[in-house]
Amino acid sequence: MASILIVDDDEPIRTVLRDILEADGHQIREASDGRIGLMLYREAPADLVITDILMPERDGMEVTLALTQEFLDARVIAMTGVAGGQNFLNVAKLFGARRVIQKPFTSDVIRRIVRFTLDH
Repeated sequence: MASILIVDDDEPIRTVLRDILEADGHQIREASDGRIGLMLYREAPADLVITDILMPERDGMEVTLALTQEFLDARVIAMTGVAGGQNFLNVAKLFGARRVIQKPFTSDVIRRIVRFTLDH
């Protein structure tokens, strides 16, 4: 299956995503902030990055923009749990995110969006 990098400062969110995606056979790496996420991706690019938008040490907007500028084939899914976060999600799309997700999400939604993003 695919290699997926999860970048989120919220450990329970990373755990939920890891459990869902590993159950589907994906290889998962995790980063607790955008700085570490970018470092891990530059060391070994992943097939897909799922990043939170609001984080310390380089937020998800910076991660999305850096990845899509440096790696033309980078696939990024951006997510946020901020109430009224649609503005953040719209900007993430402008910065190159292929898909966006509002937290909370269901496992079915994550699976569908990951599958779609990997296929396109």
